[in-house]
Amino acid sequence: MAYKRLGDMLVGIGLLTEQQLASALAEQKKNGKKLGTVLVENGYIRQQQLFDALQRQLGVDFVDLTSVTPAPELARVLPRSIAKKYSIVPVRGDSNTLYIALDDPLNFVAVEAAKTATRRKIIPMLATSEGVERAIANLYGSEGAEKAIAELKDEEDASGLQSMVSANIIGADNENAAPTIRLVNSILEYAVNQNASDIHLEPREREMVVRMRIDGVLRKAFTVPKGTQNAVIARIKVMGNMNIAEHKIPLDGRSNIRIGERDIDLRISTLPTVYGEKTVIRLLYKSSSLLSTKGIGLTGKNLKKFNALLENSNGVILIVGPTGSGKSSSMYTMIRQLNTDEVNLVTLEDPVEYNLDGVNQVQINEKVDMTFANGLRSILRQDPDIIAVGEIRDGETAQIAMRAAITGHLVLSTLHTNDAPSTLDRLLDMGVEPYLVSTALKGIISQRLVRRICPNCRTEYTPSAEEQQMLHLPVTPGRRFYKGKGCPACMNTGYRCRTAVFEILVITSEIKRAIADNVPHSELMRIIEASDFEPLISDCVRLVTEGVTTVSEAYRTVNSTDA
Repeated sequence: MAYKRLGDMLVGIGLLTEQQLASALAEQKKNGKKLGTVLVENGYIRQQQLFDALQRQLGVDFVDLTSVTPAPELARVLPRSIAKKYSIVPVRGDSNTLYIALDDPLNFVAVEAAKTATRRKIIPMLATSEGVERAIANLYGSEGAEKAIAELKDEEDASGLQSMVSANIIGADNENAAPTIRLVNSILEYAVNQNASDIHLEPREREMVVRMRIDGVLRKAFTVPKGTQNAVIARIKVMGNMNIAEHKIPLDGRSNIRIGERDIDLRISTLPTVYGEKTVIRLLYKSSSLLSTKGIGLTGKNLKKFNALLENSNGVILIVGPTGSGKSSSMYTMIRQLNTDEVNLVTLEDPVEYNLDGVNQVQINEKVDMTFANGLRSILRQDPDIIAVGEIRDGETAQIAMRAAITGHLVLSTLHTNDAPSTLDRLLDMGVEPYLVSTALKGIISQRLVRRICPNCRTEYTPSAEEQQMLHLPVTPGRRFYKGKGCPACMNTGYRCRTAVFEILVITSEIKRAIADNVPHSELMRIIEASDFEPLISDCVRLVTEGVTTVSEAYRTVNSTDA
């Protein structure tokens, strides 16, 4: 039976012109994307129109993979390698028939590959490309790890350290690698597919538990047999160029991997515990889109304040918040924006998280007395225009940074404080003279991360009076808020990904005078509130009313500032 190609079919039913098809095919040839994706991205056709046409013309059913979860045993029916190669995922089936979801039912090469691999009748179903990718990640994400764990249970991993050293390919499809290597690769791949920020390998009395921090919350992913614990930790140490023979002291290492089209830096830390070495791997995704004002969540008035602060040629700009609040991403966004051929930009970092072209990045090493304070002194002899200090940890570093700012340098740094106003008190408590703070400080950016509502299961509802009062809003009948019901796409949490909320304190002339005069805290707060300063709760309320996050997330964030 002869089938029309997708483009010809859409032209034939009048949804596409010959000229649009030719243009889309030319673009597809350049970027390698699927034709349907190119057509939708260019506005030639809406995605729903594409799906309706395919269903009507081909008689295929559409499956919503955000509400349908393939059974785990289907991972054993269709091999992972076939699913990933052809972007297809099994949905349901029996001993004779298998339903597979794909975003192009006319991809008969994929259908034939599935038929050959499973020896079953294949019935294609239509799904979004995002849904297929997510379903593949969920269905096969743990399958490689579980298979490797099963092999390790049955036989001791006798491949030796030589295989651990030589294997440097990340991907659980590397069938020739030792089980330990495939297990670690599967754990890393699963973490990347889930956009985890950290992997925790925690030795317990009878097993080792693998947990992953996803959207700020730790979730249990795997359980590794106790007998394989040392081999897994050794493999991770090899990846991080760490001493595999040392088990009694904490160790640090780093590595970089590539999974699919994503480059990821790994920061590895081990800590001896009573049941073995606890290991934490931080994943740093090297995506330029994340290190932009849009990527970190800056909009509106806060974006204008942010850009205005970066127009200063000297002074100190501080980014504050607790650990894990996105301060590093904001600092790197500043550095990327300020990095030009006309300036000498030098950073002091511990550790260097992202390698930026054109930036002179210095790694702190306290073992050889390369501290933030000593490094900052040395940088000042390197004719810098802009200095980025990873963190101000002590009064000495704070003093040097402030003095560098008043001698004509722009200094960026981070500090652990609850909010922007309390940062002023913290600097004074660290021993920095009030006149230095008032002269050098240009602005303080305080931030937190909040979870975003999952777009696949976001629903509208009418908030109660109590919910509105939680955000200090007047009780208004008919007000509409949003929340996530929970679905497979968000692991039934109702949240997917995170964004930042900000408060930006620009140091005005009135605030400068108040700091220099060392006025009481209550008087300083009155002056700050009378300026253009908007507290964190304002940004939280904006995100709630826009349907980006929930009341509970906003309330948790506001209360964490002790405001």
